Amino acid sequence: MSLLVVGSVAFDAIETPFGKTDKIVGGAASYIALATSYFTPKTKLVAVVGDDFPTDFINTLNQRGVNTEGLQIKKGQKSFFWSGKYHTDMNSRDTLVTELNVLGDFDPVVPESYQDCEYLMLGNLTPAVQQTVINRLRKRPKLIVMDTMNFWMEVAMDDLRKTISMVDVLTINDEEARQLSGEYSLVKAAAKIQAMGPSFLIIKKGENGALLFHGKEVFFAPALPLEEVFDPTGAGDTFAGGFIGYLAKTDDTSFENMKNAIIYGSAMASFCVEKFGTERIMNLQEDELLARINQFRNLVRFNMASL
Repeated sequence: MSLLVVGSVAFDAIETPFGKTDKIVGGAASYIALATSYFTPKTKLVAVVGDDFPTDFINTLNQRGVNTEGLQIKKGQKSFFWSGKYHTDMNSRDTLVTELNVLGDFDPVVPESYQDCEYLMLGNLTPAVQQTVINRLRKRPKLIVMDTMNFWMEVAMDDLRKTISMVDVLTINDEEARQLSGEYSLVKAAAKIQAMGPSFLIIKKGENGALLFHGKEVFFAPALPLEEVFDPTGAGDTFAGGFIGYLAKTDDTSFENMKNAIIYGSAMASFCVEKFGTERIMNLQEDELLARINQFRNLVRFNMASL
């Protein structure tokens, strides 16, 4: 099933307790597209970069089956750049530099060859841009998944609410769920957010796993305990890519299949954090992914003894 990914393709500079990088490839759509490529050869990308962006990474996407016809390359302009430093606990970070550059006036163009997409993944972007993509598709995809962040809740809440009302699945972290809903209880928060429009809600809890809500149904997926976490940047986007990539591969949007998709997304994210940037998820082997899935399965497998 064809899948359209929209988001940022950019540069990051990252510092964690394990080291630091110069400019490396980052951006939500970079992680999402790479993750989806392990599940479907029909990923289509809409994003924008400057002419300073490395063609090697674009070629890698193409080699992995990602169609980059919708990737705009702006001559004489610079790509989006973000720099951040993670605290010792790796759960919080400080933003050091944000340079919007080409992302500041991004007008997403959906090529004609993309109009048949059946799945749409909206990576974290201005809500107005996410709306524009939905409106420029002549036929509504079978499933629209949207990621967002607390920044848009602070500066563009009206646009954000409108965009949320247009999607099927919303993915946010636990702090964002509380901020968006005004509820501390994640169960109450989920009910309020689903009332805004999306039938499904995924609340990411970092090293504590993820929750999937659909009406009164709830599913919890644990995070895999890892010996070392080098860089959490992009983990949420890699999770989203694994999630929607699996759904597009299986072409099943039921709650039961979304449980499987969350496990596959979690497995992809667990690889992402093992190296800086996109390095770890560039060349995964199928047996690595299947072994990781089995590790997740063993985390929650048990035999219930009779009382």
